[in-house]
Amino acid sequence: MIKNNDRENIIKDYSIDVIIPTYHTDDKFNQLLFMLYRQTVKPKRVIILHTVETEGQEQKLPKIPDTNITVIPIDKKDFDHGGTRRYGAELSDADILLYMTQDAIPVDEYLIENLIKPYEDPRVAATYARQLPEEKADLLERYSRLFNYPKDSKVKSSEDIHDLGIKTFFCSNVCASYRKETYQKLGGFVKNTIFNEDMILAFAIIGAGYKIAYTADAKVIHSHRYSCLQQFTRNFDLGVSHRQYIELFQSVKSETEGIKLVKQSLQYLIDHKQYLLIPDLILTAGCKYLGYKLGFHYNKLPRDLVVRFSMNKSYWN
Repeated sequence: MIKNNDRENIIKDYSIDVIIPTYHTDDKFNQLLFMLYRQTVKPKRVIILHTVETEGQEQKLPKIPDTNITVIPIDKKDFDHGGTRRYGAELSDADILLYMTQDAIPVDEYLIENLIKPYEDPRVAATYARQLPEEKADLLERYSRLFNYPKDSKVKSSEDIHDLGIKTFFCSNVCASYRKETYQKLGGFVKNTIFNEDMILAFAIIGAGYKIAYTADAKVIHSHRYSCLQQFTRNFDLGVSHRQYIELFQSVKSETEGIKLVKQSLQYLIDHKQYLLIPDLILTAGCKYLGYKLGFHYNKLPRDLVVRFSMNKSYWN
């Protein structure tokens, strides 16, 4: 039997590759790269999967000393939320695969160190970070971050399904790591999905008896203020993914979690006397719900409407 201190030493020796799909990057991406190389645990390599629209288009990178960055161009028509990340894993020979989005900025130099600590438990197959709102985020977005990413860490397993429901399978690829050996054993990310590749893999992880660790001490700054139309299209794609993988998602209720968020957000606004934001909350919730419902029944809609309603329009090409 391996003792705890021996496991800690094994964890310290793990190699880590960071895999980042990119498209139309801005200064947030530069900040992300700089913070990666301030980490107490350094990545072995950063693999950038850069979606290009025209041949020869390059990803411009800031000059960072002592870095090992590989940029792989991906034709826009070939990008897929699951398939592209799967390709990134195939390019890596590291022990841990750390996936990030281009706009997730590490809060401090301990992100990677904290993300890999849960791997001291050999049954932990994935970990994911806490997402904090940007300074400019509004009150509703701030509460949404707190609702989905609380201050306390939690290791989730199949034993939590009764209490947590769909949240058991939550593992956001905004900043999530995977034990490569287990990832390969379970088949990795699906090759084709419009959205939700992280949760689809999480179903496989939990279903195989492994655990997922939400690691609140590993923190990134990441938030969005979507318009109602953007919420509609984003949740349309969410509904599409739930329909395409209905055998997974029908086993747990997902709508109850959305209703819970709306109710608690409403109470949060009332407690803070932000009554003028209540109509915005109701309108946004309605757009989310309508988008999700239409997406879930996308197979009954005309194709031109499906493309129009979808956020990821290139998926339908």
